[in-house]
Amino acid sequence: MEVKTGYIYHIKEDFFDKVNDKGLMINHENGRARPTYFTIKDKDILWFIPLRSRVSKYKPIIEQKTNKYGSCKSIMISEIVNKPSVILIQNAFPT
Repeated sequence: MEVKTGYIYHIKEDFFDKVNDKGLMINHENGRARPTYFTIKDKDILWFIPLRSRVSKYKPIIEQKTNKYGSCKSIMISEIVNKPSVILIQNAFPT
């Protein structure tokens, strides 16, 4: 399978088992489906950035960071596939 930049993917559990990195987001959280990932390419590195739909959970976090640091560059809210989505840049990982 060819993974392309600018597309949205789900990652199989096998990947997380193989990588075994506790720093990565949990693939299955409390019985919920795995997160969706958006891909971008920076030079020769393809980054997977987790997306979440729980905008109301992350708005206060963004506000806290903005109040403390003047801006929040690690979490963004944007419309993806016609729905508001949280882009968790802070949890991105390279492949």
